[in-house]
Amino acid sequence: MKFDESVIHHVCQLARLELSVQEKQEFTRQLEDIIRYVEKINQLDTHNVQPADHIVPLSNVFRDDIAKESLPVAEVEKIAPQFEKSHFVVPRIIEEIE
Repeated sequence: MKFDESVIHHVCQLARLELSVQEKQEFTRQLEDIIRYVEKINQLDTHNVQPADHIVPLSNVFRDDIAKESLPVAEVEKIAPQFEKSHFVVPRIIEEIE
């Protein structure tokens, strides 16, 4: 499939792109290559192929959401590197804006 300048111009408008003449020529060639490849794929016999949204079977493994007692604060305090006023103390990673 060949693309003329109006198609490329329309695509640029939709994508809000400002391209130079050389970029338009390069992207025109690339777009034609992509469409040519898709047309080649469309020639394959896919009559007996089931549609799939992923190449491997996926399944979620869920467990029941059961409320239970959490660890006592004293136990957590023993295993935490730094603990103050019932909170974990961690290094600051966000700088303050002055």
